[in-house]
Amino acid sequence: MKQYLLSMYQPQGGRPEPEFLEAVMADLGVLRRELESTGCWVFGQGLHDPSTATVLRPGDGEVLVIDGPFTEGKEYLGGFTIIKAPDLDAALAWGRRYARATRLPVEVRPFQGEAED
Repeated sequence: MKQYLLSMYQPQGGRPEPEFLEAVMADLGVLRRELESTGCWVFGQGLHDPSTATVLRPGDGEVLVIDGPFTEGKEYLGGFTIIKAPDLDAALAWGRRYARATRLPVEVRPFQGEAED
């Protein structure tokens, strides 16, 4: 089976209401248990706000340490999941379910060396 990265992008702004988050977390719990039971689960986790990021930028023989995200944007990577799937179609099916569960855009990408033949 190939490995795929499912990246969830969330908008900047305030934290959603607790009731909304509870529903999202419940849906994600169901999805994770199904991934685990089918042997497709590898790893996944949410990320802190982009303001907690530190960027290491090489240049002129040194590596500069810069606070904040690499790029500014209205959406940012909020979390990710790594799954195993037999092909892109199967990975996209899981990605659709993550998009429905999180109510967020989800990007599905194969790891290098895992590309479709």
